[in-house]
Amino acid sequence: QLQLVESGGGLVQPGGSLRLSCAASGFTLDYHAIGWFRQAPGKEREGVSCISSSDGSTYYADSVKGRFTISRDNAKNTVYLQMNSLKPEDTAVYYCAAGACMTTIQGWGYGMDYWGKGTLVTVSS
Repeated sequence: QLQLVESGGGLVQPGGSLRLSCAASGFTLDYHAIGWFRQAPGKEREGVSCISSSDGSTYYADSVKGRFTISRDNAKNTVYLQMNSLKPEDTAVYYCAAGACMTTIQGWGYGMDYWGKGTLVTVSS
């Protein structure tokens, strides 16, 4: 059974850090781009970051550039999202997904086939 499981969410103070993990089972992440997405209450889902399968290219939303870093460990079949300098507006459920991401005229786009169930990140004092 193909499955993506996120972990590492929690409550953190503004300015703090968290590292999210996305572990795959039933398939190998090597051949898929992996993206992180988030959805805050009352808002649409947004793409946060993505890492390609081919050359390891990375993409970030403007709102997280310089603060978040995506990486992959193919040996562990896991992708990470290191989140630093967290802000209250980063509060959301974070999802990982497997599929494809690519450069577009607007910046970057994605098409995802498999989704995890999400992990909640709350940034609050």
